[in-house]
Amino acid sequence: MVVSGPVTLANVAALLEEGRRHLADGVQTVDLAEVSEMDSALLALLLAWLREARQHERALAFANLPESVRTIARLYGVDRLLPAS
Repeated sequence: MVVSGPVTLANVAALLEEGRRHLADGVQTVDLAEVSEMDSALLALLLAWLREARQHERALAFANLPESVRTIARLYGVDRLLPAS
């Protein structure tokens, strides 16, 4: 699955539901290379998708994780929870 465009508080709820549908279809990698704008909602979104995948015993990894998200994750102490592909 490719996430593109902005990922902010304004649109994260819709992206959460869209991602859940893709996860149910068996998606195992989320590519973030095309994300153009982000805030901390992106980190919350990734953790929610990861939680969803684990609840259904599915693997999930993130490709092209923006450095700013890695930094926020480190600050919050959750960087080890984000599997990168």
